[in-house]
Amino acid sequence: MHCVTSLIHKAGLSLSLVLGVCFGTGALAQTSDDSVSLSLPQAREVAAYALKNDQPELALRLSSGLVRADPRDGVAHYMMALAYARLNEPAKGRKAAARAYRFSEPGPDRLGAAQLAARLAYEESRPTLAQIWLRRTAIHAQTERDERLLARDYQALRQQNPFSFSIRTDIRPSNNVNNGADSTLNIINGIPDQGFIPASSQALPGVIASVDTSLGYTLRVNENSRTTLAGRLYLSRVRLSEGDKAKAGVSNSDYASTYSELSLSHGFRAGQGKQAGTAGVEFAFGESRYGGQRNFLLARVSGHRKWKLSRSTSVQVNLLAERRYQARVISNNTDIFGMGTSFNRRLANGDRLGLSMTLRDSDAEFMNGTYQSVSLRTTYSFGKRWGPARVTAGLGLGYSDYPLVRAGYDPLRIPIDVPRDDKSVHGDVTFFFEDFDYAGFAPTLRLRAGRNKSNISAYSTREFSISLGVASKF
Repeated sequence: MHCVTSLIHKAGLSLSLVLGVCFGTGALAQTSDDSVSLSLPQAREVAAYALKNDQPELALRLSSGLVRADPRDGVAHYMMALAYARLNEPAKGRKAAARAYRFSEPGPDRLGAAQLAARLAYEESRPTLAQIWLRRTAIHAQTERDERLLARDYQALRQQNPFSFSIRTDIRPSNNVNNGADSTLNIINGIPDQGFIPASSQALPGVIASVDTSLGYTLRVNENSRTTLAGRLYLSRVRLSEGDKAKAGVSNSDYASTYSELSLSHGFRAGQGKQAGTAGVEFAFGESRYGGQRNFLLARVSGHRKWKLSRSTSVQVNLLAERRYQARVISNNTDIFGMGTSFNRRLANGDRLGLSMTLRDSDAEFMNGTYQSVSLRTTYSFGKRWGPARVTAGLGLGYSDYPLVRAGYDPLRIPIDVPRDDKSVHGDVTFFFEDFDYAGFAPTLRLRAGRNKSNISAYSTREFSISLGVASKF
């Protein structure tokens, strides 16, 4: 930098007087008495000197000339972005930072360009674009400190951005993609019935692929409340082997599931002192489709109240009322009422413990959809990694009581109506490989095994599946 300063002084000029400049293939050529000839490396140093000494106009002129000489000069684009930032032109600066990112080598240079682009997008009042650039920043983060700062900035942007978007995907090989029975005989209370369970209703092995997306927009927000309009789309598709399709007389589309929903939610601070916490209410309308046909429509209202008992402990209560109507099968025309409670605690060693209980009461137009159920679930997340993965384990127990269901027909085609009792247990272990991330997204592996045992064999099922998915680190 000393040689650059001497050059300027010898020309009898201050930096602010270096006005009209143009570049040849390797130098800045003299065009008038008010210009000076510099090589490209010297011009780059002068531009850097100008930025350091708060002369963004000069830095912009020089970096623009450098870009004309070499449009793929990442450093020049970066200096141009800095100059635009100093001149309070964030849109132009963000575009220059994007070009700097494109033409820089992976590593610290791209990290700096992405960080600058994110900051300028935020100054443009474009938080969604800023979040995208923070995702790109994550690709080149070098240290854990960089990642912690990135996560903090991303969370802050998420709170300020009126738009929110999430997506979850997984591919799940399973021995029971259709939740089919694990028996061929229709056994009721231990007594074999005359009938058989159709092959299409028995467990079929295959692969399930699912995508769960949601898009939200904050209608109103202040320090005490937030009102959000959101849409959700869930798609689940099944792939069976040719042999299983022929055996059961079905196609992949027979087990395709689609669920769409539109919701309006309002969350707010509630209580004071030891009663302080949050609460919320949500209204939703949705449609479930199965096998390419409408399964049912639904309208739902739900609410929750959460208490923060300490910095590490919280308790939440949930209430739900749902009406399912215009169903393809009348047992799905039902009113559902539910409540649940959950307890979450962060332990001293950094592990997390979660306990939850859910109660459901369903009153349907047809007996097969009328039941009461209770489910319990516990989760345990380990604070320390197991090798390359963070691990969460879960165990769930369930019980459902159906006062009366139509379980089949006797040889004279007289309906067989009996009570139904289901007991279920399932466990799962999820591995999150956060070090193998790209743009803040890292792979997950989930192992799940479960069994539902019913006094009616058509509802007794077993499942073992392995899910491969992707989750966000922040």
